[in-house]
Amino acid sequence: QVQLVESGGGLVQPGGSLRLSCAASGSIFSINAMGWYRQAPGKQRELVAAITSGGSTNYADSVKGRFTISRDNAKNTVYLQMNSLKPEDTAVYYCNADMTVWGPGQGTYWGQGTQVTVSS
Repeated sequence: QVQLVESGGGLVQPGGSLRLSCAASGSIFSINAMGWYRQAPGKQRELVAAITSGGSTNYADSVKGRFTISRDNAKNTVYLQMNSLKPEDTAVYYCNADMTVWGPGQGTYWGQGTQVTVSS
């Protein structure tokens, strides 16, 4: 069984910072792209940032220059450093990974989500 477990969400004031982590575990053969999505109340889930196994990154325009995605391939972990947070960043943040798993093969997996609230 494969799991993506997120941590690091919480309540922060505008202008503050948070660091999200997401660790993949289980019968993993390889991990390709990993990413972070978010979903605010009443809105569709949207891509925040993604990173390939080689380290190439992609960001939503709304977070460029404020958020940084990184990964530790040895730990099967992806991170999202969020700086200069704004109230509009408030959402549930979901980790996502394209993985090849022993048995089922290649698939897309999601974490359970972690709440980020930016408010004074």
